[in-house]
Amino acid sequence: MMHRTFVSLPASDLQFVSDHELYGQLAGKLSFPVEPAQRFAWNYQIRHLRELARELPGAHFSMEFLIPRMGRRADLIILHSGIIFVVEYKVGSKSFDRSSLNQAYGYGLDLKHFHEPSHDLAVVPILVATEAEESIVAPLEWDEDSLAQPLRVNSDQLAPAINFICRVWGQGQEIDPSAWLAGRYRPTPTIVEAAQALYSGHDVEEISRSEAGAENLTKTADYVSAAIESAKADGKKIICFITGVPGSGKTLAGLNLATARQRAHSDEHAVFLSGNGPLVAVLREALALDAVARANAEGKSTSKTLEKRQASAFIQNIHHFRDEALTSNLPPDEKVAVFDEAQRAWDVEQTSKFMQQKKGQVGFAMSEPEFLLSVMDRHPGWCAIVCLVGGGQEINTGEAGIDEWLRALKRSFPHWEAHIPDALQTSVELPRQVHAPALHLATSIRSFRAEKLSDFVGHLIDGDAAAAKQIHEELSEYPLLITRDLGAARNWLRSRRRGNERAGLLASSNAARLKPHGIFVKAKIEPEKWFLADVDDVRSSDALEDAATEFDVQGLELDWACLCWDANLRWIDGEWRTLQFRGSQWQSVNDPERQAYIANSYRVLLTRARQGLVIFVPNGDESDHTRPPSVYDSIFKFLASCGFALL
Repeated sequence: MMHRTFVSLPASDLQFVSDHELYGQLAGKLSFPVEPAQRFAWNYQIRHLRELARELPGAHFSMEFLIPRMGRRADLIILHSGIIFVVEYKVGSKSFDRSSLNQAYGYGLDLKHFHEPSHDLAVVPILVATEAEESIVAPLEWDEDSLAQPLRVNSDQLAPAINFICRVWGQGQEIDPSAWLAGRYRPTPTIVEAAQALYSGHDVEEISRSEAGAENLTKTADYVSAAIESAKADGKKIICFITGVPGSGKTLAGLNLATARQRAHSDEHAVFLSGNGPLVAVLREALALDAVARANAEGKSTSKTLEKRQASAFIQNIHHFRDEALTSNLPPDEKVAVFDEAQRAWDVEQTSKFMQQKKGQVGFAMSEPEFLLSVMDRHPGWCAIVCLVGGGQEINTGEAGIDEWLRALKRSFPHWEAHIPDALQTSVELPRQVHAPALHLATSIRSFRAEKLSDFVGHLIDGDAAAAKQIHEELSEYPLLITRDLGAARNWLRSRRRGNERAGLLASSNAARLKPHGIFVKAKIEPEKWFLADVDDVRSSDALEDAATEFDVQGLELDWACLCWDANLRWIDGEWRTLQFRGSQWQSVNDPERQAYIANSYRVLLTRARQGLVIFVPNGDESDHTRPPSVYDSIFKFLASCGFALL
């Protein structure tokens, strides 16, 4: 059972509960032994809670309140005078470090964005460094949505600070604790946050956005788990295809399945496999950093090297998995393999070419799906493959599509049982096919501000400004801006990001003539640093120096983004034209497949921002034949006609 909070009681009731009873309530909610560091922190907080109760007699306290998106718990929530105070303790700390401040700020943002009863209430995050010599007192600064920027106080000053805020900004009416706690929570984690939460033991229903989304994901997870258990019992091999609408959480479903199997059935060595190198690198780094941080907080000993090794066993690059299988004919350790973006696996031509030229496999004549099936088929007994099926964002040559998996099954593995949802449109009939409606994810959970963003982008890429403008009217909470001034775009991004939110610059991989503006797409970013490093690190996305391309960001997200638009996708005579920069000039792209890749690169980039997007379109330069102002002007005018507002 999910516990939203471990302890909840009014200040007036605290006198009737002993320290031992409070500690017992806290410890009893954990499914693992309490570490010494946690025991010490709780004992300190319980003693301090009694002081707070005396000075805040009308308050209501909730200890260990779940912040679902972040997969963490806030130490203390105080409801008082119509204000929500989110308190994060750093027991024994003498200073207020930035990461802790961002953590407290993040808790406040989570409540504001995703907890419906908190939407219209004032929220004040407070970082308590218990051993700080003095509080850092500054005037309370409020964001537009009534979220205060974090306060920094020591333990002695917490109650006086809350009393002062309540006198000045209090609403005079107390919040109903029961209604507030029971209110609907609709979190939307980034894929990095979701991976961290699932990997550390949270369930998918705790971190998925809406009741419908959670129900859909849970139903899919239950179906796949039951199918795997059936395969184990009967000694058969199965493959499940999971489809979904854009943003429905297919990758989240795959990560949830792999983590759940790993926790409950470690002997299966469940693995999440992806051909998306940056996604794999970022998730591994994020899991390792988060595991180290959690261990440190609990007083445990570990190292990033150790945690990275464990994360690397769980999330693997599909090409490394494939290459390992070339060195031996033995079955792999993994009995359950989740293939992300399965439709992007290579066809026969691309796989054979790569295997012969790069791996010395003369005469290799299998597609990637057929080879991967053959590797798992080495198991003498049962095994399971789960294929996550996306679409519409193909950006690489040689991608086979999902039909190649089905053809390979029919041709070479007719003994495999295939579980297929209705949404998977195919003409391939399999001998052992199971109708599985539960494998389709029908609810979008991607952007909490823009349910219709993918529809808007679809119309834009199709060149239908009228349809895009109509959808734009439904995106009132999702800023869509356009500018000819890159400096203004950077300033806007810096003004919008809060706490641990991330902002960054994006550009197409062939946006070669952004170079005069300092955007050089041929300079490769380090995805782990770009997505995870602190704002002070010049390699971080937040530094707004290096632009990431579609290959760097597919499958990953930012909160706020600036897409720098170049002349490789230009608006001419009422339609999009695709070009590529070769040598010192633009050349038309006539191959339909290549045209689709360029259009899809912009489709990917336009859908990476969760909370808001600004597009920078250069002015061009009359003296530079590669940057004609008329080309950039027509792009700007078309985008403006779709609904983008001038920054």
